[in-house]
Order: sequence, then C-alpha cells, then structure tokens
Amino acid sequence: MASRLASRIDALFLDTGVIYRALTLAALEQDIAVDDAASLAHLAASLPLRVTPPTVSDGRQCDVWLDERDVTWATRAPEVDRSVSAVSAHPEVRAALLDLQRELGRSGRVVMVGRDIGTVVMPDADLKIWLEASVDERARRRARDLERAGKPHDVDQVRADLLARDRIDAGRSAAPMTRATDAIVVVTDGLSIDEVVERILDLLAGVGRAV
Repeated sequence: MASRLASRIDALFLDTGVIYRALTLAALEQDIAVDDAASLAHLAASLPLRVTPPTVSDGRQCDVWLDERDVTWATRAPEVDRSVSAVSAHPEVRAALLDLQRELGRSGRVVMVGRDIGTVVMPDADLKIWLEASVDERARRRARDLERAGKPHDVDQVRADLLARDRIDAGRSAAPMTRATDAIVVVTDGLSIDEVVERILDLLAGVGRAV
C-alpha cells in the first residue's frame, strides 16, 4: 500500500524495517547472537546497506543490497522474521540507525513505513497513519508474500511469529510499538490496496498535502 501511495504522489518509498531486517540477516550469517547488543550495534555502524528502487518484477517493493548481493527476499525469510524484533529492540542498535532514517525521511516527499515512525523517527511528520488488520489477515498476507518468493511456509507458524513479534515490539524499552496520539487509524481488513490508498489520499487532502 505504501509503495503504491508513494508512486501516486511522486514520493520516495522507505520501509525502515528493511534496514533492521538486513542487519538481522547479516548478524545471523555472521553468527552474532541476537542478545549481543554491542556486537550488533558495531555491525549496524558499518553495515554495507543500499536500498534502491525495484529492478526485478517479482513482487518486491525495493531492492535491498548488502555489499553487491541482492538480499531482498532473504530479508523476508522466516528465520529473519523470528529474530528481527529481538535485534531491533536494543537501544544501541536503534541509536546507530536513527540518524540514517531521519536523514532519508527529511530528504523530500517521503512515505515512510515502520513501527516507531510517528513516535520516534519522524514525530513531526505531516500525516501519521496507523494501519490495523487482524492477525489472521496479516498472516494470510505474509504467507502469500512467502509463496510468491518461493519460500516454504506454514500459515499457523507465520501467525505465531507475527504475534510473538508484536509482543516484543510493544514491550521493548527502546521505541516501543505504540500509536502516536495524533495518528489516524485505518483498519484494512476486507479492503483492497487501492481502497486503502484512496482513503489516505483523502486524508492527505485534508492536511493540504494532495498532489
């Protein structure tokens, strides 16, 4: 949805989650424990990460590169899903990546996606949207993404992983997942992507940011 919205308003699409996912993938590949905050922060400070517009028509919303290696779908693997919340919960890791996120967020017109964007990363954003969907709907969507990428998956396990991630993200001490007081809730169950985009375009018009 955010990618399509960005295209409609000629904005940069940035899912900050890909930054944490890429870091988690690199940590797993280097056998760095998810509870080793110091090593993870050190890795984050020198992570050879690039995020670029998509070059492959396989359902991806961007290309994610570590050095010269395309890791776009690798960052969506179940083992990354199970570890990314623990990695991103460390204050040292979040501090190491915060300036980069803010720099990108203030680079122009940007649609930014993440679990702490409205509260921590970009608290002065023109419009804050809090998207909601039932866990069953989210599990179905994630399983569909994995299927498109040719990744083996079990819907029940995907659902359990999502619930576990929500608990970690909501309970972490650093930048917990919580709705900003001025964010507008949009419930997406039963809505198509285009219907959600149109809803947000209406909200943008309401704050004087329509194209």
